[in-house]
Amino acid sequence: MNRKARMGVAVAVAVAILAANHVRHRQAPPAVSTPASASTAALDTPVKPAPPATWKLGSLTLHACELGQPDSGRTSAAWCAPFDVPENRADPQGRHITLKLAVVRAEAEVPAKDMLVFLAGGPGQAATENAGAAIAALGPLLGHRNLLLLDQRGTGGSNPLSCKDESKPATPDEDVDNDPAKLKAEIQRCLAQVEKKADPRFYTTTVAAQDLEDVRKALGAPAFDLVGVSYGTRMAQQYLMHYPDAVRSVVLDGVVPNQLVLGEDFARNLDDALKAQFARCTADPACKKRFGDPYQTLYQLRDALRANPHVVSFRDPQSYQTVQRRLSEFSLASVVRMFAYTPPTAALLPLSIDAAAHGDVGPLLGQAKLLSGDLADTMNGGMQSSVICSEDADLFTPRPQDKDTILGTRMIDALTTVCSVWPHGTRPKDFHDPLKSDKPVLLMSGQYDPVTPPRYGDEVLKGLSDGRHLIAPGQGHNVINAGCMPKLVKRFVEDLQPKTLDASCLKRLQPTPMFIDFNGATP
Repeated sequence: MNRKARMGVAVAVAVAILAANHVRHRQAPPAVSTPASASTAALDTPVKPAPPATWKLGSLTLHACELGQPDSGRTSAAWCAPFDVPENRADPQGRHITLKLAVVRAEAEVPAKDMLVFLAGGPGQAATENAGAAIAALGPLLGHRNLLLLDQRGTGGSNPLSCKDESKPATPDEDVDNDPAKLKAEIQRCLAQVEKKADPRFYTTTVAAQDLEDVRKALGAPAFDLVGVSYGTRMAQQYLMHYPDAVRSVVLDGVVPNQLVLGEDFARNLDDALKAQFARCTADPACKKRFGDPYQTLYQLRDALRANPHVVSFRDPQSYQTVQRRLSEFSLASVVRMFAYTPPTAALLPLSIDAAAHGDVGPLLGQAKLLSGDLADTMNGGMQSSVICSEDADLFTPRPQDKDTILGTRMIDALTTVCSVWPHGTRPKDFHDPLKSDKPVLLMSGQYDPVTPPRYGDEVLKGLSDGRHLIAPGQGHNVINAGCMPKLVKRFVEDLQPKTLDASCLKRLQPTPMFIDFNGATP
């Protein structure tokens, strides 16, 4: 399966990586070197290399390291250490795996006793591979707090459940769209590779929360300030439910309620977001004159592709080479879903759909190739499958009402096929119980989020005695970097007063104006 072609049935609840336009790079302190001597004898004496910089934190010895980002030369300075855990916690004498652990050190000589923890999305993203974005979002807090980045088991540098030459082994691409037999065979091939080094049953949220608690104890048992993004909000809630005394505060961005069955609402949520976004166009005279009703045009294009899927050519925006791709109703749905995640790409949808409806697929598929490439490089499909097949798949219920939406029942159908092959781990009886807590919790949602809409945050808020839900106007999925949100997060973590937090600055946020042409919106 071509990993760059995989755009489709992304099972990730947090397909959008926590995007950051400005990444803050923090430098590890240089190792101490031996002063040069002026004597001739000293010049003739071999100079011993300086010992590597180390930092003792709790029982761990961390070494200065640089955290890279996929498809980028950028790095973020941190302190790293391997962390050993049993794969099967019921059999500590069995196979062990090594987790990748990194700490971004506070600027203060004596930091606060509590520690920030960034929990990545997906399921399938690795925290260390999103270090730049996490640092950008939490930068205002790093003056006095250390930041923990732990690749969840099955992702990044923590025994990733990856297949050779396949970054998303548990997700079908265009060759297997709508073909359960092909998808099943693909998953079986992937599983055969994964099982050579891992038992996928033990790569669930519950087991990962146990890993995180072991890491906390090894670090000296600091109180945690959890920052969960998308799927990371499920991880944060599960950790809080089982280890409440270890938690000082919680930030949930793109909220996934515990009671949610991952994947079941995808079609409805996307359709709601598209209607709301396209209503902005029909309410704007210039946009309506140029595109009419983009929602109607989208479904007309979908119907045409349903009747006649075909191979199209377009210029690759990275290589500038002409490439071919099969355009079907399924690939259209995948592309539109990716566009809906962020305000800038959502603003391009009416223009790109109109161009495709008139035969020019370049704008739609070119941008989609960039988005899907970024996703493929940061998402682990095997770990996705372990999570969803263990925690959600047996709870899927038929949704005939989604049949005629742009996404249809495709994702649930594909996930059901995947989980008919992928091994299932266990799920605690209370796993899907609503969160109830008196801890300070700040929830945030984007107004037009196509994956975790604001109603999810409202649902979780019901069980919180000291919570607050902020909705970012005009924004999509994951808003921790939007406008003044990093400053609000800083105030919340420092003061722990979510209900009195002055969030009036969010009123300055607006959606990106719809593009009338490729020069942008109307003046």
